[in-house]
Amino acid sequence: MQYSADGQSDGAVTAPQPGFLASVFRDLGVEEQTADGPSARPERTPDGPSAADRPTPGALGAGGDEDVAAHARAAALTHHRTLTVQAEHERLADLLRRSALPVSAMDFESQLRRYEPRPYPDGAPVTAAGADPEPRWEDYAPAEPEASDPDGPPVRRLLDSGYQRGLAQARLAHQRALREWRTRQAEAGSPAVDESRRAHDEAEQARARAVREYNDSLKECRRAYRQAEPAAVESLLERALAAAETNTRDLPAPCRAVYRPLTRTAVLDLDLPPLDVVPSLTGYRLAPDGEVLPVPRPPADRASDYLRLVARLALRALQAADAVDTDEILAGVVLNGWLREPGGALPICLVSVDADRDALARTRLLPPTDPDEEPDGEGVYADAEQDEALVRLRQLDAAVSPDPYGRAGVEPAAQAAATVPAAPDLSVNEFAQLVRELLTRGGLGQWSVRLRGPVGLVATGEGPVGSALPGRWVVWASRGEGPVGEEEIRTLAEAVREESAERGLRLTTGRFTDGALDLTGEDGHRHIHLVDGDGVRELTHTHLGLSLAVGH
Repeated sequence: MQYSADGQSDGAVTAPQPGFLASVFRDLGVEEQTADGPSARPERTPDGPSAADRPTPGALGAGGDEDVAAHARAAALTHHRTLTVQAEHERLADLLRRSALPVSAMDFESQLRRYEPRPYPDGAPVTAAGADPEPRWEDYAPAEPEASDPDGPPVRRLLDSGYQRGLAQARLAHQRALREWRTRQAEAGSPAVDESRRAHDEAEQARARAVREYNDSLKECRRAYRQAEPAAVESLLERALAAAETNTRDLPAPCRAVYRPLTRTAVLDLDLPPLDVVPSLTGYRLAPDGEVLPVPRPPADRASDYLRLVARLALRALQAADAVDTDEILAGVVLNGWLREPGGALPICLVSVDADRDALARTRLLPPTDPDEEPDGEGVYADAEQDEALVRLRQLDAAVSPDPYGRAGVEPAAQAAATVPAAPDLSVNEFAQLVRELLTRGGLGQWSVRLRGPVGLVATGEGPVGSALPGRWVVWASRGEGPVGEEEIRTLAEAVREESAERGLRLTTGRFTDGALDLTGEDGHRHIHLVDGDGVRELTHTHLGLSLAVGH
């Protein structure tokens, strides 16, 4: 309906302009209304409903408003849930950033405490006798007035009113100061004040004694640490690991340490965060029928984000252990990351690192914090293959789960069950370190590892003339319960010829077959020497003064 300039209707009918409400009504199947009724439908069709069966314009309007309101509520709910998911993504990004922050070195000097005395609560220190003298009248007496006539007789002070007023005020001030002084003296000698000061002094002495005893215990721990006592080394490591969690207290990732003097290796067990720390959704969307539907993330993206966080936590623990070992007690570090789920399920190892001191020294443990150094400018959400933390873990030959959400675990590099390990409990680096330590203590120098694998190593060494192991040797050491047979003895003999060595040593934590023992007694293999599991344990006790547990 159009209207003239004076506000009256001119009788013309116009169709509604296309817009949001018009499109909504079309989607709902409601026809546009004109002043005389429906604009697109005839009044009656032969098979159509009667006028009584048609909805009235008022009913159509009410139903349309209700549908629009329901649609708006669903859209608002979709938006709210999407914002919640976005907040979860932002928290994950913040955790990734904070878990990559450098840790402070927890050396002994930084742990020393210092005692600073606190003054008495009233702010006035205890003074010695006589430090608060009695007010003297001479300090308050006013100066006498000068004579008005130098040649005449002196003016009598009793006749000088100004001097008399000053004298009265001075006497009042002196009396007031004298009363305050006497009050202070009385309070200083009162039992209540004496008791308060005595309690304060005793508390200060207790504080000073606690600081002194703590520093003495720290010095004792340092002495024990330098002597590689397991309890002292483990205590220092766990302090450093706990301090490394400062930046992510809202993401508990406790780490326990076991030190093995036999191989000078620390085995760290890191508890990994739960899998739901990584959001499983991208957001929410509104379906055509008004239902709010979740939009799941691709499983590969979620797994990559979780492994990215795990890599940062593992590198942080390795850096804390490496930084605190200022006296180089450790020869290596083994870290196992465990996923412990509620319900009594067995823990799953998702990451395992076996790194010696040289590898840790060569590896820049933490990823860069400068955004300009992140690959492709993608920040913490870079592709998993390009993520700096995962790349550095792989440089340490770490074993990483390919699918943490599929509960695909990896084999731990070493077991931290006991301080005194058996051969199967040792990592690859630990076993290589043990064999080298035993043979170098026996006189075999110029050690050079040629091959190394999960079950053993092949190396060469040379001992001086007159030592227990003179000449050039080829050493083949392996661990396992299976027997070593004749074929392996012949293979070692060939390696001795290829290396132009004089002797060969076959060392195993298991045993030898009777055929292998008989073969080394023949003329062509007398230069091959054998050491079985009992011999290895005897060597560790003789040269290292430590024990290797019997295999289990």
